[in-house]
Amino acid sequence: MAWQVLLAVGGGAYADVALERELQRHPLEGADRALATELAYGAIRQRRLLDAWLDALGKVPAARQPPKLRWLLHLGLYQLLFSSRVPASAAVSTTVELAKWGKLGRLAPVANGLLRACGRRRAQAGPEPWDGLGPLPGDPAAAFGLRHSLPTWLAQLALKWLPAPEAEAFGRACNQAPALDLRVNPLRTSRASLLEAFAAAGLEAAPLPDLPNGLTLLGRSGELRALPGYAEGLWCVQDRAAQAVGLLLAPQPGERILDACAAPGGKSTHLAELMGDQGEVWAVDRSEGRLRRVGVNAARLGLQSIHTLAADAAQLAADKPEWRGSFDRILLDAPCSGLGTLARHADARWRITPEAIAELVLLQRQLLEALLPLLKPGGQVVYATCTVHPAENGELLDGFLADHPAWQRLQQWQRWPEPSGGDGFFAALLQAPLPPAA
Repeated sequence: MAWQVLLAVGGGAYADVALERELQRHPLEGADRALATELAYGAIRQRRLLDAWLDALGKVPAARQPPKLRWLLHLGLYQLLFSSRVPASAAVSTTVELAKWGKLGRLAPVANGLLRACGRRRAQAGPEPWDGLGPLPGDPAAAFGLRHSLPTWLAQLALKWLPAPEAEAFGRACNQAPALDLRVNPLRTSRASLLEAFAAAGLEAAPLPDLPNGLTLLGRSGELRALPGYAEGLWCVQDRAAQAVGLLLAPQPGERILDACAAPGGKSTHLAELMGDQGEVWAVDRSEGRLRRVGVNAARLGLQSIHTLAADAAQLAADKPEWRGSFDRILLDAPCSGLGTLARHADARWRITPEAIAELVLLQRQLLEALLPLLKPGGQVVYATCTVHPAENGELLDGFLADHPAWQRLQQWQRWPEPSGGDGFFAALLQAPLPPAA
């Protein structure tokens, strides 16, 4: 299954879509499902480092390997370099068997020899997955990018943005399976009660500091829908950094709130919970299909204050003139490069380009400007992204505030992804000016 996912992603498919398609064709549960996910996503994240091992061990460079063989060798190498759950002998033998099953029988000896050569090198090397590969590039950014399997342009930026220890932590965080964080629905239960229910079911969980309704699951959890309280709407999945965004907006009961890029609705439902489900939350998104998930999530959580509208946020002031000046607070969780969520989106680092980021910056500024007429005088806006690129975050707001000097930036923070868990996120709280006194 993991091999089929790698083949699909190599052909242009998104990793999460490819994996879900395979799981629908061949349902797996428990440890098997977790292993398939780890192998597929892990090999995709580590593509650059795995290619370097192919270049070092093979007679044909990775880029010139037949795609079926290249991704199969990635799968075998990933197990040898990163998996403590699979014995080396099993990694080699199953890769060889897959080659035969996948009509690569004449290349099975190549797979066998290359993987065994890797095993011999690794037996005499250090603990890091690049140990035994040979001399690393002399250029610091190239070496950093190779060790953490990041494109060189991003490695260069990370070393520019961060001191060496923090850059190293960022690189490692980009390659770890993301933490499974939950947000407790305070309208139906308490965090303490939910922790007791999880403990009674043999699940280990811990509260998240600075988040009154956040907790994280430790260890394997199995199928989420089978966990205590899911059907009853006692909790939903939401990363710890995303939870902090809703807290920054701090909506109050009875207010009218706009979530301008809402789907799939994690922040919309959080805003409704923070308001005690009293008031209006308008969840707007261009995608009708993804917007339907907002309604499904709201219904499970028992929230009545959420309304949905399929529309382009950049055109709302023109399409809904009656909405002008009607919102107390607006959340713009803007489309972005997602550089804070590379661990969560395994293939994203191979899709994003500096040119695409420049285009996103124009879109982000356009969206922010387009939403201003919808806000009440003195109202507040939270601008948020799940990226760490300054051009999409602080620099964009510096330009906005220079053009709108009457606006205030009340708070701003940047979270970086960390090996201990949590996505990279940026958020800033802005306040519109009050009308001049009569």
